Amino acid sequence: MNEDVQMQFEILEEGLTGSVDHLQQELIKLRAGKANPHMLSGITVESYGQQSPLNQVANVGTMDAQTIVVQPWDKTLIPIIEKEIQKANLGFNPQNNGERIMINVPPLTEERRRELVKFVKSEEENCKISIRSARREALDGFKKLKEDGLSEDEQKRAEAQVQEKIDEYIKKVESIIAEKEKEIMTV
Repeated sequence: MNEDVQMQFEILEEGLTGSVDHLQQELIKLRAGKANPHMLSGITVESYGQQSPLNQVANVGTMDAQTIVVQPWDKTLIPIIEKEIQKANLGFNPQNNGERIMINVPPLTEERRRELVKFVKSEEENCKISIRSARREALDGFKKLKEDGLSEDEQKRAEAQVQEKIDEYIKKVESIIAEKEKEIMTV
C-alpha cells in the first residue's frame, strides 16, 4: 500500500478512536441509578495550597450499588471535600462520620431516565457526526492523492476500505449506546 494512503488511514483511525473515546468519557459521567466513583471525577479539592482532583487526595469507591465512599488520606480534608461535593451540585447529600464521607445515590425517576436517554441519543448523534467528518477528511485526502498520481483503482479500493472502517465504528457506537440505554432504563 502506498505510504501516503497508509498515512491517510492512520489519520482516519486516530480520528475515529478519538470520537469513540470522547463518547465513552461523556457517558461514564452519567448517573444511571447506580453508584459509580466516576460521578465525582470533576471535583477538585484545595489541599496544601493547590487544587487537586478528588481521586488524588482520597480513595473513592463504592460500598454497594447505592453508596459512594470517599476516604481521604488526610482526615483534615473531610470538611473541605464535603463542601466541594455539595458545591458541585450533583444532587448528592454527603454524610460525614469523621472517618470518611458517604454519599447515598438516590434512584432515578422515570422522567429523569427518559431525559438521560435523550441526552445519550444526542451524544450518539454528535459522535456519528464526528465519524462522518473523519470519513469526509479521509476521502478528500484520497482525492488529493489522486491528483498527485494515485491510480483510480487504488483510490476506489481505499475509499471502500474507509467505508468498511466507518461502518465498523458506527456499529461500535450503536452497541455502546444500546448498552448505556439499557443501563439507564434498568430499575
